[in-house]
Amino acid sequence: MSTIETVLVTGGAGFIGSNLVDRLLADGKRVVVVDDLSTGKLTNLKQARESSTGEVEFQRLDLTSGALDTVVERHRPEVIIHLAAQMNVRASVEDPLYDATVNVLGTIRVLEAARQYDVQKVVFATSGGCIYGEPALEDLPVPETAPGVAHSPYGASKRCGEEYLRMYAALYDLRWTSLALSNVYGPRQDPAGEAGVVAIFTERMLAGLPCTIYGDGEQSRDFVFVDDVVHAFVLAMDRGDDERFNIGTSERTSVNQLFRGLAAATGYDREPVYAPERAGELRHNAVDARKAAQGLGWKPWTTLEEGLAATLKWASGERDAG
Repeated sequence: MSTIETVLVTGGAGFIGSNLVDRLLADGKRVVVVDDLSTGKLTNLKQARESSTGEVEFQRLDLTSGALDTVVERHRPEVIIHLAAQMNVRASVEDPLYDATVNVLGTIRVLEAARQYDVQKVVFATSGGCIYGEPALEDLPVPETAPGVAHSPYGASKRCGEEYLRMYAALYDLRWTSLALSNVYGPRQDPAGEAGVVAIFTERMLAGLPCTIYGDGEQSRDFVFVDDVVHAFVLAMDRGDDERFNIGTSERTSVNQLFRGLAAATGYDREPVYAPERAGELRHNAVDARKAAQGLGWKPWTTLEEGLAATLKWASGERDAG
């Protein structure tokens, strides 16, 4: 039985983070949420703040400022789940210095706070779509052993973060687990900015607006539902030490297939608008998640149809409430 009582979640007001906070509170944990609200939203924590189980505290701060030390010293979490990141691939290309400041220096700040105040473990979110580069189609789904070459500063910064995890483990015996996430979708995903295509299509279809597909639409991704991803983070708090695990379905779905499925579910009767392919985007990606089954006891249980239905239900409720 887990002895973890307090968990600090960086980026906890974001899409994945807020869903994780809800789960941790339901499990009776005390949760400290840290977020600078650059992309996260306080409204994402409404359910957490109204929860009758567990206890939640929110701290607005910039990880790179050094202010995290005080929070960790005061709350003494056993585990830090590090989700906060600059995750816009195109923005990382335009401003690699800012990307490195947030993703590399921010991660070092987390590790330093963990080292100083006896945190037992750091669980790190990385990108299954960026750290492996562009695998050959025959090499998909890509395993954790794939060498890969990052094709963006964002991917490079995430690979660098893992190197720091390994170094802190070697020097200070700080336990870690890294979860390489495929394309996560579900409730609370913001369709603005670097959002996933599910959130973008959902918003536009419900509003009756045209949907744009970049390229021919045959590019494919591994879509994994946010609840399944949250479960992986919970398991990783006390399993899978000092390893990376891919978190995805190991299956590829094309953008055209996704469009047709969402159109059928929403009654959307417009054809997609095809635009030129965007430079730097992967053609195909999927991660091999068999290692997670062995090391974490994790498997995805939500089918794409079930996940899309849950996402549409949430999005429809948000539109009605708005």
